[in-house]
Amino acid sequence: MKETRSLLNSLVACGVALAMVATLAAQTVNQGTAKVVRLKGGARYKTGSTDWQPLKVGDLLKPGTIIQTAAKSRVDLAVGDSSAPIARPVPSQTLTYQPRAEQNMVRIWENTLLGIDKLTFTETGADVVTETQLDLKAGHIFGITKKTSAASKYEVKIPNGVAGIRGCVWDTSAEGVIKVFEGSVVLAYVGPNGTVVTQVIMGLQEFDARTGVLTPLPDLDKTAMDVLVTEVPTGIHPPIVPIAPNNSLNFISPH
Repeated sequence: MKETRSLLNSLVACGVALAMVATLAAQTVNQGTAKVVRLKGGARYKTGSTDWQPLKVGDLLKPGTIIQTAAKSRVDLAVGDSSAPIARPVPSQTLTYQPRAEQNMVRIWENTLLGIDKLTFTETGADVVTETQLDLKAGHIFGITKKTSAASKYEVKIPNGVAGIRGCVWDTSAEGVIKVFEGSVVLAYVGPNGTVVTQVIMGLQEFDARTGVLTPLPDLDKTAMDVLVTEVPTGIHPPIVPIAPNNSLNFISPH
């Protein structure tokens, strides 16, 4: 009797395992790209052993690409979304409704070297699982990361560690200074004694891995990041079509 029960349990376990394998096999891992939606100044990129190429608005960058910005330059990327519209100026006198960006956005500041290591998305049926990994080799970046499924990952590597980001507004330097305006970041880095240290940085906090000190986000940074939340996504949305023949109405309240 015990042998029969054991055999049945083994068969059930095998059946479950086979079902899981079949489900995973049916899920295709797709490669994403990052799209250059805005560029000020000069920047270049390269993939693998290829020569450096000038970066242009509209370029689609695949994993394995390294981006370098010049002095007094910056680049805005829609990460993982090749269909993102190119940024268009929004005249200040034009009344339009600009919703918050649906894309994962990254602003690459001047004198920065950033690698795109991984951009994948998998349709699971009930959700989309994404995996993003950026490599900040030098310089400074700002990001707006939309909320994703629990199984998704968004990581930024720095020379001394890696930051895991969950649906937030954040800023990091290659030196390990992490600023969070909204959401949270978990930084794992190598401490002074050579051991791995983990630090959680919540909204309105700043952490410096060089000193190991966690502090409230300075007011100047709060103001600057609040401005960037609006500035970086502005203009990448499809143009709003007026609903009146004479173009007199081009704003619809979301309420």
